[in-house]
Amino acid sequence: MLSTGTHPVGVRFATQVRRLQQIGAEFHARGWSLGTSSNYSTVVNREPLQLLLTASGKDKGRLGDDDFVLVDDKGRSVEADAPRPSAETLLHCVLARQPGVGAVLHTHSIWGTVLSDVFHSRGHLPIEGYEMLKGLAGVATHEYRAEIEIFENTQDIPSLAANLERRLDDAERPLRHGFLIRRHGLYTWGRDLEEARRHVEVLEFLFEVVGRTLSVAGSTIEPHSH
Repeated sequence: MLSTGTHPVGVRFATQVRRLQQIGAEFHARGWSLGTSSNYSTVVNREPLQLLLTASGKDKGRLGDDDFVLVDDKGRSVEADAPRPSAETLLHCVLARQPGVGAVLHTHSIWGTVLSDVFHSRGHLPIEGYEMLKGLAGVATHEYRAEIEIFENTQDIPSLAANLERRLDDAERPLRHGFLIRRHGLYTWGRDLEEARRHVEVLEFLFEVVGRTLSVAGSTIEPHSH
């Protein structure tokens, strides 16, 4: 059992906080987490499940030591007088309950926002034939076809979390690597922060490639293989 302790979260989890601050600064610099958008989490305890999560309304390019909150598997802060967790905390909790998920990262890039709207009617964004796909965990060939599911941005987080949980348990069409929320952004995850960060970098690169390809083609044709 992890004790809540008497020291601030930023002191007790200094290593994780520093890495999340670095990731926030990097994602801000690359245009993926501007303003107060985005949220990041890492699992710090399994039994019971506890996540270190960015607090609501914080500039991700300038995360301070006190801009984090410890939450339980229901997304509730486990400490008194803690900052308010992100409104989307439940999504992190649902993902973190999955075997092998140790970190969840959410970005608000331009291309992720645009493509989530353009491809929403299809229900997913198909990406196939790009060498960069091999940067996703478990993918060994550029011939892999990623289908990034797109959820409607209803603002009803409990409902979205329940829908997400059902999709994660779907044996025929499992969610892999990430999903988009329409006109909102990307959620991706990994066994740890480093794998989740790599997935962000890979998927954001691919989103920009798809978006620029469609712009050059002058239509919303389905991306072709390379």
